Amino acid sequence: MQPTLLILAAGMASRYGSMKQTQSFGPSGETIMDYSIYDAIQAGFGKVVFIIRKDFADGFKAVFEPKLKGKIATDYVYQEMTSFLPEGMEVPAERTKPWGTGHAVLCAAGVVNEPFAVINADDFYGRDAFVKATNFCIRECNEKTYSIIGYQLSKTLSENGTVSRGVCEVDADNNLVSINERTKIYQDGDKIVYEDANDTKHEVPFNSSVSMNFWCFHPSVFEKTKTLFQTFVKENYTNPKAEFFIPLMAQVFTETKEGVIKVIPTSAQWFGVTYKEDAPGVKASIDALIASGEYPASLWG
Repeated sequence: MQPTLLILAAGMASRYGSMKQTQSFGPSGETIMDYSIYDAIQAGFGKVVFIIRKDFADGFKAVFEPKLKGKIATDYVYQEMTSFLPEGMEVPAERTKPWGTGHAVLCAAGVVNEPFAVINADDFYGRDAFVKATNFCIRECNEKTYSIIGYQLSKTLSENGTVSRGVCEVDADNNLVSINERTKIYQDGDKIVYEDANDTKHEVPFNSSVSMNFWCFHPSVFEKTKTLFQTFVKENYTNPKAEFFIPLMAQVFTETKEGVIKVIPTSAQWFGVTYKEDAPGVKASIDALIASGEYPASLWG
């Protein structure tokens, strides 16, 4: 069975203003997400499911349906604040932001019934990552074995400022032990460092494995996540800024010894627009990949 690609795109409208303003990086107007979908198709994914908001669904579909028709099956999931709340509970009046990426994944329950990968809509992950995700989903993924694609820290930095990264702690078998969120990471001379709350610098190895939110799950994750999310809501009901993130799901999974999350290393170069000044560099990197033959000048032409 071919795996499914689940793309977290519910936050796109707030970042870009509207779907028509989604930034183009490819020579034929391709967005970063187009390259992820293209790579997924080439790697053997059979379906793409977009997690979006209802209020921009029509505009989103108008952009992606025509170019993907006949190339890969598509489906849509709406991340609504009311979805999967504990029985008898309503959305707190003061909450305006979504419940987080873990909740977004949960909203795909009932739509995704096969092993699947989860990615962000606005990160460029590289072909190698999708090939490895496909192989894992087909050959290894089960109710007790999930995975995360681990990127080399040195390949995820920005030249235009500091970044925040989840640094993966792994055991001798390359299974995930924990993800340690580090903020203010940057290259300092011949070292990579992060600054703690006291502005003290700590060195981080160049080859540290970091999370860029590229996960592979078995559909059994939905029932587990529903229980965790409902507990989270009850415990954080009065905190309008609390978010239920995917790493929280992973943490509970590993701590309870329900199974393992394999950290699968990739040599791929990550691209993303952390700062608006990053955009020209991302475009230049994609142009170079096209020039080398990695991608056609027009992905869907």
